[in-house]
Amino acid sequence: MTQDELKQAVARAAIDYIVDGEIIGVGTGSTANFFIEELGKVKHRIKGAVASSEATAERLRGHGITVYDLNDVESMAVYIDGADEITSTGAMIKGGGAALTREKIVASVAQKFVCIADGSKLVPLLGKFPLPVEVIPMARAVVARNLIALGGEPRLRIKDGKPVLTDNGCELLDVHGWQIAEPKLLEAQINAIVGVVAVGLFAQRGADVALLGTAEGVQKFTF
Repeated sequence: MTQDELKQAVARAAIDYIVDGEIIGVGTGSTANFFIEELGKVKHRIKGAVASSEATAERLRGHGITVYDLNDVESMAVYIDGADEITSTGAMIKGGGAALTREKIVASVAQKFVCIADGSKLVPLLGKFPLPVEVIPMARAVVARNLIALGGEPRLRIKDGKPVLTDNGCELLDVHGWQIAEPKLLEAQINAIVGVVAVGLFAQRGADVALLGTAEGVQKFTF
């Protein structure tokens, strides 16, 4: 199976986790996009969705799904999103799609976090995928110095010769060179750096369920 076929398989499996008549949270990225395609087929079953990015909101509306502002939603039964890496304990690196802060916010409101990904994203240690850190632009240099002091190698994310900006108007430092044995601790240390908006470590609030696409089918992990 191709990587896209694996993503399609987990996207279909994730439909089992939507709650009829409720608002659900929807993430950002290629696997989440496959899920939105599947969600559009059963949109009559849900009240609507909260999006973790402007791109996701646009895609949801394109499928005729009502998009709610999170400020108008007190709770959600489930948040469904992909991951750049996930461990056997449900800790994740996310943020390759530059939506990590809004993903964290939406996930924090949901009762259950369902991670959908192809099986290659399951790793023994986080860190091979560079860890995204969203920063206030004026604090980029000072945050970078603090990340270096923690043993990382931060690089400003650039596209078309310009810094990539998040939906919040902030910049991203992608940190290389880490093998993250204690993701909860590192998440707390980075969150404590002044100028950091959010870090793409989802360990303190990790996944509750992971659906991973493999050649043998969709494997389910519960944490």
